Amino acid sequence: MSERYSRQELFAGIGPLGQARLRDANVLVVGVGALGTALAEMMARAGVGHLTVLDRDYVEESNLQRQSLYTEEDARLGLPKAVAAERRLRAINSEIEVVGRVADFGSEGAARLLEGRDLVLDGTDNFETRFLLNDLCLRASVPWVYGACVGAHGVCLAVRPHLTPCLRCVLQDAPAPGANETCDTAGIVAAVVHVVAGLQCAEALKLLTGREEALLPGLATVDLWSGAFDVMSLAGRAPWCPACTEARYEYADSPRSAAAFLCGRDAVQILSPAGTLLDLPSLAARLRSVGEVTANEYLVRVRVGAGKELVIFGDGRTIVKGVRDAAEARSVFARYVGN
Repeated sequence: MSERYSRQELFAGIGPLGQARLRDANVLVVGVGALGTALAEMMARAGVGHLTVLDRDYVEESNLQRQSLYTEEDARLGLPKAVAAERRLRAINSEIEVVGRVADFGSEGAARLLEGRDLVLDGTDNFETRFLLNDLCLRASVPWVYGACVGAHGVCLAVRPHLTPCLRCVLQDAPAPGANETCDTAGIVAAVVHVVAGLQCAEALKLLTGREEALLPGLATVDLWSGAFDVMSLAGRAPWCPACTEARYEYADSPRSAAAFLCGRDAVQILSPAGTLLDLPSLAARLRSVGEVTANEYLVRVRVGAGKELVIFGDGRTIVKGVRDAAEARSVFARYVGN
């Protein structure tokens, strides 16, 4: 018995055979914000042999209250979350393979990210990405675990493609932007992040070790402030669900917009054509004439007045902060970065 995982192997639900399966498992965590950092750390400490973390954003001071992998130094440097997370996870467990991907989970290249995965964990912060993830996992027959939290309440659902209800079975369609509370509008208690991530991790361990009979029977909901916990039993897939009944994956097959609003923030993400590669040092030097610039090897940040900021990544993907309109974001991008 490995001393590192000895206490986990002593647990009857996992045992040495389950630990061996974890060592061979390949897991993708999409989004390493609040839930994603907790999920990734638990997967690393559990001994999942191949772990990939993907995120499009960078570390800010406001993240530190609940995003447990990051430090003040990460925020000061403005490191991409995937980079900071990879470094910390490697320090936590040097025995496993950890890969950080600084990228947006978009429909064009997302399907390739699922290749060879045994499981996907949801650490995202918006329903558009979750419904895309749901479609792609169903199409590729890769199980995934949905999780979300805001305020002091959260939810968790394990999805086994073609066997159990999927996210569309439960929620039907993605809510309209702005229809739901977010961390930026309703706040969040860090404790609920770890409760929901714990539920997701437990479901993940059951799936990875072949203990599907122990999975929760449906959607788990928790409210830490009122002390409520419930599991809504879901007997079967919804007969009207286009993904489950017709293999019609509308979110995966929809064209990807070149501009996307970031959840709960006055910010818009602008995508560049595939294959774009920027010379970030040269860009940083040019932008110093128009505003305050902070740069590292992964991105350039520039404040351009009137509360606006551009965060430009090496692939040309840019987050324009201080705007709520896609057209305005494109205008700011074109003015300072170019077409």
